[in-house]
Amino acid sequence: MSEFHQDNHFYLARKSQTLQARARLIQNIRLFFTRYGFLEVETPLRIPSPAPEENIEALPSGNWFLQTSPEICMKRLLAAGYNRIFQISKCFRAAERGDKHLPEFTMLEWYVAQYDYHQLMDQCEEMIKAIAGDMGIVREFMWQNKKINLALPWERISVANAFLKYAPVTLEEALAQNEFDEILVDYIEPHLGINRPVFLYDYPAKLASLAKLKENNPAISERFELYIAGLEIANGFSELIDAREQKQRFEEALRTRAAKNLARYTMPEKFLLSLDALPPCAGIALGIDRLLMIFAGKEKIDDVVAFTPETL
Repeated sequence: MSEFHQDNHFYLARKSQTLQARARLIQNIRLFFTRYGFLEVETPLRIPSPAPEENIEALPSGNWFLQTSPEICMKRLLAAGYNRIFQISKCFRAAERGDKHLPEFTMLEWYVAQYDYHQLMDQCEEMIKAIAGDMGIVREFMWQNKKINLALPWERISVANAFLKYAPVTLEEALAQNEFDEILVDYIEPHLGINRPVFLYDYPAKLASLAKLKENNPAISERFELYIAGLEIANGFSELIDAREQKQRFEEALRTRAAKNLARYTMPEKFLLSLDALPPCAGIALGIDRLLMIFAGKEKIDDVVAFTPETL
């Protein structure tokens, strides 16, 4: 056996316990959603164009792109009458590599008709708590010397209040200075979900993307993110079902992308047409690799996948 093959053999062998945990995690996720009457769906990985977002870059595949999320196709299924659907799929994003990022990663995404983002938060914590129990984590576990308590209900804090509590500036000041992301990462995220999971919710409208705005306060979107031990695990929201408003947001994102000389996307017209039939609903995307990092006590995402790009 060559030195390369020997090193590769030991590299994969060391991951045996984690890869078995990964298989159990995915199997238990499927069991949870099947038990609650969800239909598992598959949508294409290769699409003409992703939803235009200024901070997410897709990987090209010929004249098309690899999906950054199955969102567009799944919402078209929802509009066609499939009211409770989930998918476990590969997603791809350019220029994402680090201890907690891979350019190819595994996403769990699900949608429920007639739900709003508060109901989806309830379902999300119920699902993760159930999956943890199936993996032998009954109430609490350790991750990087932090004791995480999974007892329900989990903490919920608005973005505005999180800025008041942890940041050196207010939310309004951060937005005015175009420093929202930097302040969130540097000052707020390290405090989120340290002792128990927390939902950070009510994001500013500027960061709504495909989320619905609150009827009584259009400056706020019905969007949330789930954090466990300072790590972002999931992103969900009440879905925007107004085709005209969604197209305006896409047009603005396309202009911003053009100004930054980013890849040119076409307008997803078929998706926009489907919004007329989309019922009130909520959807969420959850990173399976990151959730496994938490449950398996791993600090790097490299440790929870069989192969990273550098080992291929």
